[in-house]
Formats: sequence, structure tokens, C-alpha cells
Amino acid sequence: MTEFSAETTSKFDLFGADVFSDEVMQQRLPKRIYKSLKATIETGSDLDKDIAEVVAAAMKDWAIERGATHFAHWFQPMTGMTAEKHESFLEPVGNGRAITEFSSNNLVKGEPDASSFPSGGLRDTFEARGYTSWDPSSPAFIKDKSLYIPSVFFSYTGNVLDKKTPLLRSMNAINQQGLRIMRLFGDYATRRIHAYMGAEQEYFLVPLNHYRKRKDLFICGRTLFGAPAPKGQEFEDHYFSAINERVAGFMRELDEALWRLGVPAKIKHSEVAPGQFELVPVFNTCNVANDQNQLVMACMHNIAPHHGLACLLAEKPFQGVNGSGKHINWSIGTDDGVNLLVPGNTAKENARFLLFFCAMLHAVDTYPELLRAVISSSGNDLRLGGDEAPPAILSIYIGEEMLEVLEEIEKGRDYNTVDKGMMELGVNILPKLPKDISDRNRTSPFAYTGNKFEFRMPGASSSTAGPNIAINAAYAEVLRQYADRLEGAENFWDELSRLIVDEIREHKRVVFNGNNYADEWVDEAKRRGLPVINHALDAFMEYNSPKNCSLFTEQQIYTREEIDSRRDIHLLEYIRRINIEALTMVEMGNKNIIPDVLRYEQLLLSILRDKKDLQLNVSESAEYALLAELSGYLNAFRQAVIKLDHSIGSAQALQDDLVACAYSYQDDVTENMKVVRELGDRLEVICDESVWSMPSYTALLLEG
Repeated sequence: MTEFSAETTSKFDLFGADVFSDEVMQQRLPKRIYKSLKATIETGSDLDKDIAEVVAAAMKDWAIERGATHFAHWFQPMTGMTAEKHESFLEPVGNGRAITEFSSNNLVKGEPDASSFPSGGLRDTFEARGYTSWDPSSPAFIKDKSLYIPSVFFSYTGNVLDKKTPLLRSMNAINQQGLRIMRLFGDYATRRIHAYMGAEQEYFLVPLNHYRKRKDLFICGRTLFGAPAPKGQEFEDHYFSAINERVAGFMRELDEALWRLGVPAKIKHSEVAPGQFELVPVFNTCNVANDQNQLVMACMHNIAPHHGLACLLAEKPFQGVNGSGKHINWSIGTDDGVNLLVPGNTAKENARFLLFFCAMLHAVDTYPELLRAVISSSGNDLRLGGDEAPPAILSIYIGEEMLEVLEEIEKGRDYNTVDKGMMELGVNILPKLPKDISDRNRTSPFAYTGNKFEFRMPGASSSTAGPNIAINAAYAEVLRQYADRLEGAENFWDELSRLIVDEIREHKRVVFNGNNYADEWVDEAKRRGLPVINHALDAFMEYNSPKNCSLFTEQQIYTREEIDSRRDIHLLEYIRRINIEALTMVEMGNKNIIPDVLRYEQLLLSILRDKKDLQLNVSESAEYALLAELSGYLNAFRQAVIKLDHSIGSAQALQDDLVACAYSYQDDVTENMKVVRELGDRLEVICDESVWSMPSYTALLLEG
């Protein structure tokens, strides 16, 4: 047994210290109440009001003992971020006195103003009433002296206004259909099937003093201008490199804050790009892991300034170096800890594994447009397809050995390897499969890595809810189809064998183990019939396609009205983000870059005057050449800024037509932004750094 110092042990004792955890509930709730609450958490059944009253009292006492003065329903509106409304435990009772109060009504239901949250047309602005409701499946916690109560958010008319409710519904769909499959294999002990998730979070840290001097960073979260630094990531020397003292201090404080909140932050390391890092947690159920990732992002932003740093979560904060993703590692398992995506020790377990494995091939092959839509954003468009980010074409990497297994099953032949035994095919006896049967392919958007699937397309700033809802819904639909076919079979094992062969044959086109960056892959993907969607807007237009609407409504995750609203929210967010970036670029051009260049021209003119006054017999051609070059680029830059400003106005004039407005921003505004950036970056290269008012890429990336 490893021995730790007292200080180290006390750090580990912090884990979950501020969480109303299962252990705390066992200690503070009567046994009957605890069992009832656990049943609610595990099955999703309604909680009796009398029981809620006891839970509320215990939660309040625990929170106040730990220094909490307020409580807040913590929910996830369709902004992709979190929201909270804090209310004091204090309740005046007259005569200058007050008591602490927190009833079951306070716990179970809240009523924030819903008018300023996105609804995508689900309600008018004047229809302000919205409700939050406690989600018992995710534990309450204390942060900043407030008791946070994880909640769902819905409108007065019952429409879902958040990302949490559909996530919970999608997990319920996985459970319902997964249990049907388990019963077919004779498993009646498993009570619940869970979708699990672990979100690898990439991020950049930059010096706070430099961050505050750049409007693009603190307004938009990414640089709109910036000439490349002389040294970037060419030597691959930053990946897993030693962490400097300032960043290490940030990481220590971050670990402790997350551990107190019950977030199992496990791995931290330097990433490929200078100034880039990654945090990896331990797996949890999708809903809890989603909540925890929101806490990760919030803590990163809040703690970084304590160490003179700013945290950037934009997908592509720096042009020409790696962007930041949020790799979603997804798996499915039973309530007693069996991972259904791992080959087993018996024939039955291997048959079950192959079925659950093939279900993901089917899901990705059938719903690639949806998976592309839920990870799309203007920022992710800048990231995907280069600098170690996967391309926008949905395919699955499964490794050569797993591919060989599937191909031999499809052909009805024996599978043999020198050192891993044999698998008999075409019958119901499937011996043990090798467990480590997949390597890694860092260019693949969706990869099987031995016990899970890794979805590498989501961007660093996004909520994990959208991708998980899509994966869960698609996967549950495939399991439903499997269960319908197998439940009606005369001979389950014969039909199972036929089903697996059919699935491999019909969906193996989505498997690609090669280089996803190769130009040839685009042509090959088109030949296979895989959709190639290069832009976020084209993906958003597929979100409410008949196929996707049918998926969501049949799995009871969204109504048709809610599906349409989410597409419109995606479009509106795209418009607003590019509009803000374009306006910021115009302002920086007019108020920073043009004045900076004029100062440098003034400096050159001053040098020329001094030479003439001194009547030195020296050449002045360099100064004249620089002035001519600067004047040419400055004139072109100013004209480009004016053109960009006009294109913004033209796009805004179309805002009554959401689709036309969005495409105007994509086709005109972003193209004009590229021209402005190219000219602005060229001016930065020419000008002396003493006149340049914005910290350079060198300062931002290499001075951390």
C-alpha cells in the first residue's frame, strides 16, 4: 500500500467535500428516505413531496454548516453555457429577526425569467415565464457560498428550453432499448443501461496582461489578427513537455477546486501547440459528466487570472497552430459496471459485444449529417480539417485487426491469428476476442479505441450535451431496430448471426482506417456515398431533416417544434458570433492598426528629415521603399476594412430571413474578414514592434 504525506492525504480527502454525495445522503437522511431518493435517481421515477421536504431540510442544514448563505437552481439554457439565480436562505419573520428557510418547493422548482434566453421561436419575448426543476440524478454542490441545485429548464407551455432535459431523455432511450437487448441474451439481473462519457478538455493559457491589450481576445475569445511567431509547434517540443511554474500553480488550484466539487480530474499535460494544455477526467454517466465539464470550463476561466493568466477555450484562437477540441469518449455499460464495448471471456459475451459494436457503425453511417450538425460552429469551421483536428467527413476508425474480424465474419470464414487464437464464425459459438484490438488514428473523427468510441470533432468551447444527445438518440434507435428483429426470431442465435453479417455488409462503408487528411479520402468518401459537409451552415440545414425529425420524435427526445427551434438557435448563434467578430475587426483596424502604421510612417519620415537636415551623403532608398510599401498596404487595408463594414450592413439587412442572413455572413462577411486579416498581418510584419499596440503571437504563445 502506498504511503502519502499528511499534506497529500488531506488533498485527496478534499474530493467531493462540497458535494451532497451519496455518502452524505446516507449519513443525513433516514434510511427509508434515502432508499426512495436512490430509486428516483436510478429509475427516474417521481419523488414524493413528503420525501422532498426531508431531503430539502437535510440539504439546507448540510449547506449552511459548510458556509453557504444562498441557493441557486443551476441549469443549462440553449446558450450552451450555464445559468443561475441565487436566493438567500434568509427569511425575515418580523421584529428585526430572520430564520433560514428552504422548503421542498425551493428544492424542486424555481421560476427564473425566461425572456432573455434563446428559444428559437418557441415563445415570444413577452412570454417571460419559465421554470426550473431539480434533477436528482446529478448531485447538488456548494460553490462560492451558494448551494447549487442541478436543474432542467422549461417554458410555461411545457416546451424544453435547455440542453439537460433532452440529454436525460436520450439516456432513458438508451436504457429502454439496451435492456431489451440484454434480456434477449438472458440477462435479467441488469436493472439499468447507462451511456457513459469522458470529455477531454483542451485549452490555451496566455499571459493576462497581454490578453487585456487585445480586443479580439477578450471580446471574441480568439485572435482576429496576428502574424505567425518565428517558432510555433514545428519541433513538436511542447507536447508532454515540462510544465512551467506559473501554469503548474494554476493546474494545482484547478485540481483542488474540481476535486472539492467531485469532478474526477485525472490527467493534465502540455498539448502540441505552445501555450496549449489538456485536462482529462474519469468517465461518468453522460448527464453527470456533462455537468462536470461545465464546471471544468467555469473553473478554468475563474482560476486562470489568479496566476496572471487568461484561459482560452475558442476552437481556433491562433491561426496556423493547433486548435482546441473536446474529445468525447463514449461507452455503454450496465449498472454493475460491465462495459458492453469490450470483448468478453465467453461466446455469449463476444456475440453481445459484436452486436453493440455494430450498432455504432450503423448509427454513424445512418446519421452523419446530424453528428456533423451538433458539433458545428463558426469557430469549429476554422479548426476542422487541419493541425491535428479531424476533417468534417464522418467515418469510423476501428483498427486493422478489428476490421479483419468483421470482414471474416462477413465472408463466413474462420478468423485466425498467430498469437490470439481462433474465432469460429457462422455459428453461435464465438470464442474470446483479443481485447486490445485497436490502435489510435489521430486524424479520425470517430475512433474505436478498445473499450469506447472517441468522437474527436466537438470544439473546446461547446457543451457536451448536443453531441451526446445525438449519439444516444441514434444508438438507441439502432438498438430498437435490433430488438424488434431479434424478439420475433424463431431461433435467436441463428438470427443474431445473420443480423451481425447484415450489419457489417450494410455499414462497413463508414469504416476508414487510413489518413483522413489525404485528398484521396474526399473522393473516396463521396464514392462510398458518405456526405461531405464543409461548412457549419450546410450542416445546420440538415438538423431538422425528415430523417432526423423522425429519430428525435420517435425516441421522445424532442417535439417537432423543439427540433425546428434548435436549428434556428444554431443559425442565430452563428450570425451573432460572426457579426461580433467582424465588428471587432473593423474597430481594431480603424483604432489600432491604421494608427499604428501611421505612427511608423511618421517615424520613417522623421528619419528622412533628419538625414536631409544633416546633409549626410547616405542613401535614403530603404526609407523610401518602406514608406511606399507601407502606403500601398495601408491603402489596401483601409479599403478592405470599408468593404468589410459594408458587407456587415448588407448581412444585417437580411436578418428577417434567418437563413439568407446566415449565408450572407458566411459567403460575404467571412470572406472579407480573411482579406482584412491577411493585409493586417502583413502590416504587422513590416512595422516596428515598438509602434504595434497589440501583443504579438510571440508574446502570447511563448511568454506563458
